[in-house]
Amino acid sequence: MQRRDFLKFSLASAGLCASPLVFSLSTDPQRPRLLTGISAGDVSADGAVIWGRTDRPSLMQVTISATPDFSHTTLFHGSAALAPTDFNAKTLLHGLLPGKIWYYRVSFVSLENPGAVSDIWQGQFKTAPVVKGNVRFCWSGDTAGQGFGIDKSRGGMQTYAAILRQQPDFFVHCGDLIYADNPIESSKPLSDGSQWQNLQTEGVSKVAESVQEFREHYYYNFLDEHVAKLHSQVATFQQWDDHEVRNNWFPGQILDDPRYTQKSISLLAEHSRRAMLECNPIRLNSLDERQIYRKIAYGPHLDIFMLDMRSYRGPNSLNRQTESSAQTAFLGAQQLAWLKQSLSRSDATWKIIAADMPIGLKVTDWGTEIAENMANIDGPPLGRELEMAELLRHIRDNHIHNVHFITADVHYCASHYYAPEQAQFKDFMPFWEFVSGPLHAGTFGPGELDNTFGPQLVFKGIPDDLQQGAEPSQDYQFFGQMDIDGESGALTVSHFNRKGERLWHTQLLPT
Repeated sequence: MQRRDFLKFSLASAGLCASPLVFSLSTDPQRPRLLTGISAGDVSADGAVIWGRTDRPSLMQVTISATPDFSHTTLFHGSAALAPTDFNAKTLLHGLLPGKIWYYRVSFVSLENPGAVSDIWQGQFKTAPVVKGNVRFCWSGDTAGQGFGIDKSRGGMQTYAAILRQQPDFFVHCGDLIYADNPIESSKPLSDGSQWQNLQTEGVSKVAESVQEFREHYYYNFLDEHVAKLHSQVATFQQWDDHEVRNNWFPGQILDDPRYTQKSISLLAEHSRRAMLECNPIRLNSLDERQIYRKIAYGPHLDIFMLDMRSYRGPNSLNRQTESSAQTAFLGAQQLAWLKQSLSRSDATWKIIAADMPIGLKVTDWGTEIAENMANIDGPPLGRELEMAELLRHIRDNHIHNVHFITADVHYCASHYYAPEQAQFKDFMPFWEFVSGPLHAGTFGPGELDNTFGPQLVFKGIPDDLQQGAEPSQDYQFFGQMDIDGESGALTVSHFNRKGERLWHTQLLPT
């Protein structure tokens, strides 16, 4: 190893190097190259999923250590990076101690030229605890929407840097991981006459239709230094919403959009699902590799239930049916049954439901009354609200306490308190819904509330007269944070802007 490489290795091991690159072995062109970034996700008490990408047929390997100097290590062999997955690969770690920070190094060993090994990139994550202790996590959604890509002259995607400064145990992305239906042009005119200057790549210059085009949108986000660094330093969990495929999509939809040569949403969604599962550190379900909804068990104080409000829904409609049917499905019968059973079995202090869409905010197709989420009109539950009524009644009847919701989707932050005495449907216990986002997209809102479940607006982070589609540089970009006190179990919920300024907070005590 050359002296300059040794110094780079030493600095990185000490946490003083901003780049995930630890050291370079040589400049041999036969060696695999690491591309895009690295990320740890879907952590458990004894393991995690590590994701990485290279440029040729290779075997992924991950070296892990409990200390940043890697004085004692364990080597894990991952999957093969091959052309059909565009050389994305994952490694499943197991047998780790809980509640600890772990340091890892990713490299690839060539399958074409045995002995040729890539450079090494380094990251870290924290395993879930098994005993009571302080827990902090952040959440948000909506990355690179409305044509707002990476403008380096404006500091890039700064909300990701603000999240990293909070040093959370993990980060939950509540959907719109990418905007596959929003091409990123070289520039975008702003209302003040200036231009948003995007870093542009060919892969995001059109709407995504093929698997590769969907992958390119994930790769693009990693070109931002703040996104790449957060993913290398903090464990992440991902769920999807609509823009991973196309705005307001539902299964079976046939597009009337001249930008698309492929008109079947169901086929586009399968391409998108494959890209998402390949390009993120998501742990695949052994019984159904297409399944996205899952539970995060994070110690005695916290269970998070990650939902999928896209794959099982019926068609968008006026959403005012009086009886449940395939037309009113939102979570779908199987996912709803799983959620009810999982909540009933949970003995965690706090049960947080991560939804990709809010409950009581009216979201419709632009210029119509066609419902995009479950809310519709004031009054008793109708349409998709029937599923939510069933869920809330189950929570009340089974005395499941401390259940609250986090979500994104609507491109502003807000806190809603749902109270039976204010509702048309009253068979539930009070709960909170905390909305955050966008991470890096146009800002919209505020939205109108539907009184079916009695939501009360307690806080919102934008003015009523906000210019719709406000650019990220106006600082109306948001993330939420939850802090659990290990001793008392008290939960503090906060809203932050992209500068890292806390805008609002409240403390909830367990019951």
